[in-house]
Amino acid sequence: MVLNIGPQHPATHGVLRLKVVLDGERIVTAEPVIGYMHRGAEKLFEVRDYRQITVLANRHDWLSAFSSELGVVLGVEAMLGMEVPERAVWLRTLLAELNRVLSHLMFLGSYPLELGAITPVFYAFREREELQAVMEEASGGRMHYMFNRVGGLKEDVPAGWLGRVADALAAVRRRLPDLESMLVGNEILLARTRGVGVLDRETCLGYGVSGPIARASGLDLDLRRDAPYLAYGELFGPAGPGRVVTRSEGDCLARLEVLLEQVHVSLDLADACLDRLRSLPPGPVNQRLPKVLKVPEGERYTATENPLGLNGYYLVSRGEKTPWRLKLRSASFGNVQVLTEVLPGCVVADMVAVLGSMFFVVGDVDK
Repeated sequence: MVLNIGPQHPATHGVLRLKVVLDGERIVTAEPVIGYMHRGAEKLFEVRDYRQITVLANRHDWLSAFSSELGVVLGVEAMLGMEVPERAVWLRTLLAELNRVLSHLMFLGSYPLELGAITPVFYAFREREELQAVMEEASGGRMHYMFNRVGGLKEDVPAGWLGRVADALAAVRRRLPDLESMLVGNEILLARTRGVGVLDRETCLGYGVSGPIARASGLDLDLRRDAPYLAYGELFGPAGPGRVVTRSEGDCLARLEVLLEQVHVSLDLADACLDRLRSLPPGPVNQRLPKVLKVPEGERYTATENPLGLNGYYLVSRGEKTPWRLKLRSASFGNVQVLTEVLPGCVVADMVAVLGSMFFVVGDVDK
């Protein structure tokens, strides 16, 4: 029997369609059908100048907007040979980690919801609101921050903001056990996730799976440590708080555990950024740019470790004020394509458990 799940099925994050072939309740083949949200972002990049691209770049993964902006501005700055003020580097790193916690909390709340547990989402959103408030205060945006600029940040953060971030981080740390107690060791959650949807390391490599999903399958890869950008070289150094969270089981439970532990790591990184920012003298957070910004002729691939995985921008410039080509390599694309390998053999009841544990945003797939 051929069964179409979607494209308006409540089990999906956005508009995804799954075409599955069933033998009784057992899935024989599964084909993700994508493209329902396609906006042609890559072609839109080509008719926007380098200041305007940031507006588009933060929209494909609406949970990781700040991190997605970073890839573009870092690539452009590298091609211009531009040095960014130290204060902007540490502020960017802090905001990127706050954004990572926001993204992870969304999935930590919504995944149990898909398995039938309603309560955790309220706790996850309580913590999200703490961090959303300080992100919104700094940038003015609630989801699409548009706070990065080529050469630094839009403006400095408000007076007293670092103190309010410290209070928000302390509140999230204090109350996170409330959320964890509902998930860790929960018999029903364990029964639905342990040994379900197993994804091995080699399949991850074959499909370009990255981020928490790949690390839950034993793929020890994190660009913050392996190809450091911003202040991550210091944070993931010998004396830094940064560490890469991995598991070897590769099942739904391992993916959830990696996400949960990564929240703690990001909170540690954010605290370290706060300490450094307090010790830095007041200074600029951006560079003065010419009226017409032109990037020298050439090409460059810039990748960042987004909350959902590797986010890469391949920029080709012909020396004009708009890119000749800007190709986006989104994290969710590989993470969704691998469903063709993971779902066969599962029963229909486990399909939602597997689908939710792949932690993707459909806009990130369709671009």
